[in-house]
Amino acid sequence: MKRQIDLFAQMILECENIVFFGGAGTSTESGVKDYRSQDGLYHTVQDYGVPPEVILSRSFFFQHPDIFYDFYRKYFLIDAKPNDAHKSLAELERIGKLKVVITQNIDGLHQKAGSENVIELHGTANEFACCNCQKETLNTAVISEIKKGKVPKCSYCSGVMKPKVVLYEEPLYDGVAEYTVSCISQADMLIVGGTSLSVYPAASFVEYFKGKYIVMINKSETGFDSKANLVISERIGEVFKEVMKLL
Repeated sequence: MKRQIDLFAQMILECENIVFFGGAGTSTESGVKDYRSQDGLYHTVQDYGVPPEVILSRSFFFQHPDIFYDFYRKYFLIDAKPNDAHKSLAELERIGKLKVVITQNIDGLHQKAGSENVIELHGTANEFACCNCQKETLNTAVISEIKKGKVPKCSYCSGVMKPKVVLYEEPLYDGVAEYTVSCISQADMLIVGGTSLSVYPAASFVEYFKGKYIVMINKSETGFDSKANLVISERIGEVFKEVMKLL
């Protein structure tokens, strides 16, 4: 891996407008389950009678909010800490190399690590709004109710609170796609990490890259590998830890 790390470091040194596009694999080293790997949610969670991707749909949320929130409590409200990948990306932003993190994750770990310019394509697991009146209740109170095994209700109208995440059957939030495409199309380097690039429309955004280098960091192969200048099939946290030693 040393030769790949050396080349990765050299590419970073040459570029001034770097964009990171990441998925669930970015957070697995923090103890967060991904979705499609052998140990991911879609293959290991079978105790609800329906697949996790069904539970994480808009229609299931409104039909069975109790089951949805039981699943949510177990797999999304966990005490995870940023790993070396999150910390390295925050440092690259601090020194002016990295301009934006684009993440498909909803765990907020990039912000916890210190990244400031973060596009959350699918929202965040720690913010909520009422399905009826759209008002927001103090997030700590909502999370407290979920952790007690309850369906959180609005403090204004008693409607069901919904996490500010993009569920299956829902579009991305207004303006997110356009801003993402703008950032990627203007970058001179795109680092794609911890994602199989199989979730659309998010995966299609990488096609707008017009710059100099594409680096793919993912433990399994993706359909995008053939377009990359460098493919590293190692743990993303370890890759960033090593490359930061050279910068």
